[in-house]
Amino acid sequence: MDWDHLKDRANSYGRLMRLHRPIGTLLLLWPVLWALWIAAGGIPDTKVLLVFVLGTFTMRSAGCVINDFADRNIDAHVKRTRDRPFATRAVSVREALTLFFVLVAISAALVATMNRLTFQLSLAGVVLAIIYPFMKRYTYIPQIFLGAAFGWGVPMAFAAQTNSVPNVAWALMATAVLWAMIYDTEYAMVDREDDIKLGLKSTAILFDDADRTFVGVFQVMMLLGLMLIGREARLGWPYDLALAICAGMAVYQQILIHRRVPAQCFKAFMNNNWYGAVVFAGIAGSYWRAV
Repeated sequence: MDWDHLKDRANSYGRLMRLHRPIGTLLLLWPVLWALWIAAGGIPDTKVLLVFVLGTFTMRSAGCVINDFADRNIDAHVKRTRDRPFATRAVSVREALTLFFVLVAISAALVATMNRLTFQLSLAGVVLAIIYPFMKRYTYIPQIFLGAAFGWGVPMAFAAQTNSVPNVAWALMATAVLWAMIYDTEYAMVDREDDIKLGLKSTAILFDDADRTFVGVFQVMMLLGLMLIGREARLGWPYDLALAICAGMAVYQQILIHRRVPAQCFKAFMNNNWYGAVVFAGIAGSYWRAV
């Protein structure tokens, strides 16, 4: 057995799944954790929590694979992505599609252990994950599709925990979509010049010189949405404190993107991981205080 060959293939598949870049998994996971804690009124069912954490990892990995498949003729022309496996010809189309279907099958096996409503909702989640990577060719708002794909775990989490999807779940999903509009616009600001040359589309290109203004509007809308959700879920002062911190983080991100320097825009994007963590801490802290 050629261990060096196996090691090389494993490394290529790992990079295709973005195992070295966990930020995407975390941005997908935080809204799921928000939803599970609110749906459970505190600590969610252990089995449900485990399934959603593992499912978040496998579906995000699958999303990265299908994204790189969609961009296989583009990534080599973008500075930030020219070292990805497809761009360097480290993997083939057949290998990538096989890996994608294996990851989706694992995700399906996980969600099959949940109730019927959760499984039914998961079918729409797979469709969103597949179509999102192609949207930047046809629309200037692919970030909305990303938000829908990343936010779909919210109604699924409520369905798994309570076998229902109440209004607060849809409100939380809408807030997750707004959040994706924020961080993925900041992300798109990094690649704007390359995307324009390649004829690709994004909110960063659509908003042009008003990009920072639109990000600011979405930030305010998100905070208002989180405030309303907190009232509906009867969260306490730890949550209020968390939102105050998040307001400060939104200002910090505005400072980072002010001059539209790609490295600073990427730093603003990365800061959203801490934003999601702070919101979760506020939710969990509110329930811990109530115990």
